[in-house]
Amino acid sequence: MKKTLLIVDDDLSILKLLNFILSKDYDVVVKNNGIDAFGWLEDGHFPDLILSDLQMPYFDGQSFAKNVKISGFYRDIPVLLLSAAHDLDEQVSNMPFKIDGYMHKPFKPTELKSAINQLLQVYESTNV
Repeated sequence: MKKTLLIVDDDLSILKLLNFILSKDYDVVVKNNGIDAFGWLEDGHFPDLILSDLQMPYFDGQSFAKNVKISGFYRDIPVLLLSAAHDLDEQVSNMPFKIDGYMHKPFKPTELKSAINQLLQVYESTNV
Protein backbone atom coordinates (compact mmCIF):
# COMPACT_ATOMS: atom_id res chain seq x y z
CA MET A 1 0.00 0.00 0.00
CA LYS A 2 1.31 3.42 -0.97
CA LYS A 3 2.09 6.06 1.63
CA THR A 4 0.00 9.25 1.45
CA LEU A 5 1.60 12.67 0.99
CA LEU A 6 -0.25 15.92 1.59
CA ILE A 7 1.24 18.63 -0.62
CA VAL A 8 0.41 22.27 0.12
CA ASP A 9 1.49 25.04 -2.25
CA ASP A 10 -0.22 28.09 -3.73
CA ASP A 11 1.65 27.73 -7.04
CA LEU A 12 -0.33 25.50 -9.40
CA SER A 13 2.74 24.68 -11.51
CA ILE A 14 4.61 23.45 -8.40
CA LEU A 15 1.59 21.35 -7.35
CA LYS A 16 1.44 19.78 -10.81
CA LEU A 17 5.20 19.17 -10.83
CA LEU A 18 5.21 17.60 -7.36
CA ASN A 19 2.19 15.47 -8.22
CA PHE A 20 3.92 14.28 -11.40
CA ILE A 21 7.19 13.50 -9.62
CA LEU A 22 5.67 11.78 -6.58
CA SER A 23 2.41 10.14 -7.68
CA LYS A 24 4.14 7.04 -9.05
CA ASP A 25 5.43 6.13 -5.58
CA TYR A 26 2.85 7.78 -3.30
CA ASP A 27 -0.83 8.62 -3.02
CA VAL A 28 -0.71 12.39 -3.42
CA VAL A 29 -3.27 14.86 -2.08
CA VAL A 30 -2.78 18.46 -3.18
CA LYS A 31 -4.13 21.60 -1.53
CA ASN A 32 -3.38 25.14 -2.65
CA ASN A 33 -3.38 26.77 0.79
CA GLY A 34 -2.93 26.00 4.47
CA ILE A 35 -6.59 26.58 5.30
CA ASP A 36 -7.80 23.89 2.88
CA ALA A 37 -4.98 21.56 3.96
CA PHE A 38 -5.81 21.87 7.65
CA GLY A 39 -9.50 21.43 6.85
CA TRP A 40 -8.64 18.21 5.03
CA LEU A 41 -6.75 17.00 8.10
CA GLU A 42 -9.66 17.92 10.36
CA ASP A 43 -11.98 15.89 8.12
CA GLY A 44 -10.21 12.82 9.50
CA HIS A 45 -7.40 12.30 7.01
CA PHE A 46 -3.97 11.36 8.26
CA PRO A 47 -1.14 11.57 5.70
CA ASP A 48 2.21 9.86 6.20
CA LEU A 49 4.07 13.10 5.39
CA ILE A 50 3.26 16.74 4.68
CA LEU A 51 5.17 18.69 2.06
CA SER A 52 4.40 22.41 2.33
CA ASP A 53 5.50 25.63 0.76
CA LEU A 54 6.66 28.16 3.33
CA GLN A 55 5.41 31.29 1.60
CA MET A 56 1.69 31.20 0.85
CA PRO A 57 -1.07 33.80 1.20
CA TYR A 58 -3.73 33.61 3.95
CA PHE A 59 -2.43 30.78 6.15
CA ASP A 60 1.29 30.59 5.31
CA GLY A 61 3.47 27.51 5.57
CA GLN A 62 4.90 28.47 8.94
CA SER A 63 1.44 28.97 10.45
CA PHE A 64 0.20 25.75 8.89
CA ALA A 65 3.23 23.78 10.12
CA LYS A 66 2.92 25.31 13.58
CA ASN A 67 -0.72 24.24 13.83
CA VAL A 68 0.21 20.72 12.72
CA LYS A 69 3.12 20.46 15.16
CA ILE A 70 1.26 21.80 18.21
CA SER A 71 -1.76 19.61 17.54
CA GLY A 72 -2.21 16.51 19.63
CA PHE A 73 -3.46 14.61 16.59
CA TYR A 74 -0.99 15.60 13.89
CA ARG A 75 2.24 16.54 15.64
CA ASP A 76 3.97 13.27 14.75
CA ILE A 77 3.38 13.65 11.00
CA PRO A 78 6.71 14.59 9.40
CA VAL A 79 6.66 18.04 7.78
CA LEU A 80 9.04 18.96 4.96
CA LEU A 81 9.02 22.65 4.03
CA LEU A 82 9.90 23.94 0.58
CA SER A 83 10.80 27.54 -0.12
CA ALA A 84 12.58 29.84 -2.52
CA ALA A 85 13.35 32.23 0.34
CA HIS A 86 17.02 33.19 0.42
CA ASP A 87 17.02 33.09 4.24
CA LEU A 88 15.27 29.71 4.60
CA ASP A 89 17.92 28.30 6.94
CA GLU A 90 17.50 31.26 9.28
CA GLN A 91 13.69 31.16 9.10
CA VAL A 92 13.59 27.47 10.01
CA SER A 93 16.12 27.82 12.84
CA ASN A 94 14.06 30.68 14.33
CA MET A 95 10.77 28.76 14.32
CA PRO A 96 9.50 28.13 17.86
CA PHE A 97 8.70 24.51 16.98
CA LYS A 98 10.58 21.64 15.34
CA ILE A 99 10.41 21.14 11.60
CA ASP A 100 11.40 17.70 10.34
CA GLY A 101 13.08 18.94 7.19
CA TYR A 102 13.28 21.69 4.61
CA MET A 103 14.52 22.13 1.09
CA HIS A 104 15.28 25.10 -1.13
CA LYS A 105 13.41 25.69 -4.38
CA PRO A 106 14.36 24.89 -7.04
CA PHE A 107 15.05 21.34 -5.95
CA LYS A 108 16.26 18.23 -7.71
CA PRO A 109 13.54 15.56 -7.87
CA THR A 110 15.98 12.86 -6.76
CA GLU A 111 17.00 14.90 -3.70
CA LEU A 112 13.36 15.56 -2.83
CA LYS A 113 12.47 11.86 -3.08
CA SER A 114 15.48 10.99 -0.96
CA ALA A 115 14.49 13.51 1.74
CA ILE A 116 10.92 12.18 1.76
CA ASN A 117 12.11 8.58 2.03
CA GLN A 118 14.48 9.45 4.89
CA LEU A 119 11.76 11.25 6.84
CA LEU A 120 9.32 8.38 6.33
CA GLN A 121 11.92 5.87 7.52
CA VAL A 122 12.70 7.93 10.63
CA TYR A 123 8.99 8.33 11.35
CA GLU A 124 8.36 4.60 10.94
CA SER A 125 11.29 3.63 13.17
CA THR A 126 10.20 5.96 15.98
CA ASN A 127 6.51 4.97 15.82
CA VAL A 128 6.72 1.19 15.72
